[in-house]
Amino acid sequence: MRDSSAMSRRSLYLCVDLRDDLVALVGAAIDGGVDVIQLREKSAEAIPIIRAAESIAPICQANAVPFFVNDRVDIAFAVGADGVHLGQSDLSPATARALVGDSLMIGRSTHAKTELDNAILEDIDYVSAGPIEATPTKPGRAGTGLEYLAYASATSQLPVFVTGGVTPEKIGALAAAGAAHFVVVRYILEASDPLKAARQLRRAIDAELG
Repeated sequence: MRDSSAMSRRSLYLCVDLRDDLVALVGAAIDGGVDVIQLREKSAEAIPIIRAAESIAPICQANAVPFFVNDRVDIAFAVGADGVHLGQSDLSPATARALVGDSLMIGRSTHAKTELDNAILEDIDYVSAGPIEATPTKPGRAGTGLEYLAYASATSQLPVFVTGGVTPEKIGALAAAGAAHFVVVRYILEASDPLKAARQLRRAIDAELG
């Protein structure tokens, strides 16, 4: 069931894709301090996504970590996820809300001021802002820069999760621009030791935010 205040209490959000070590990686990331998990897979058919979601949803539930599915409202609802994350080209939040009511939280990607301005009027629970810098996980999309993060953080009453090249070394500058919630992909997914990588990010965030 939707908990509109849940995301304001979260600060380290990991997006994962389909991979052989998915269960172990998610467990290690959570042990290291990740407190939101999103399954993000753009190219797979529904069945592999469902199976992956079903494999990690219990881990998230056991650790009280909100679990989101990217794009697929149907899969998020079917597997009992906590929420769905919608991009600008996905189903609209209004349509998603009409389909699932308050059974799911909804996140919304934003990449520009107009998108942010529109998103904060929608029936959603958080927004993402970025990518602050160009990243291989968003091919062809230019970085928005810290100015956009500062605008989003100052404008939105919803939690703003910053995306794009988040590493421990960059947490200070991102926090200075208003960030209190951080999305990570490559720093943990490409790490030889995901547990250690998650702990490094968590320590950097805690040092800045207290």
